[in-house]
Amino acid sequence: MEQIELAKKAIAGDETALLQILKQEESTHYRIAFSYLKNEHDSLEAIQEFTFCCFRKIHTVKQAEFLNTWLIRVLLNVCSDIQKKKRRYELRNDVAEGTFQNDDNHLELSEAISKLTPKQQQLIYLKYFCDLKNKEIAKEMHISEGTVKSRLHTALKKLRFLFSEGGQS
Repeated sequence: MEQIELAKKAIAGDETALLQILKQEESTHYRIAFSYLKNEHDSLEAIQEFTFCCFRKIHTVKQAEFLNTWLIRVLLNVCSDIQKKKRRYELRNDVAEGTFQNDDNHLELSEAISKLTPKQQQLIYLKYFCDLKNKEIAKEMHISEGTVKSRLHTALKKLRFLFSEGGQS
């Protein structure tokens, strides 16, 4: 069957057609995930999440000709999300266990965060220690999602400054 016809069927809700497309591109998708995530476990997790997302969102594809492009974009987004979660998890573990590379880093981080305004500290805590999404933070703090993004950007910029040479006065 021609790829475009198969893609049209998949977009229309034919799960067998989508499975066939995913099976045909399985090794390509795995290689992409592995090159992005650098380990087998995370790559397999990404493929699993990617497959689930494809079944859930396939109806959003507007043109069958662009299905493969859409699939790659979904896979890259899933890989990016896994990397973010992994970094947050590692940061939370480091903070919880106090196992930074050395105690100086832990003290430096605590000191830098303490120099932020209380609202900025709350944002950093909710985003990176509680692993909340911007939408959830907005709801929690009764502000818009755009305000959360803006304030997080400002707080992170200030933290970068505090960690840079300029902040060591």
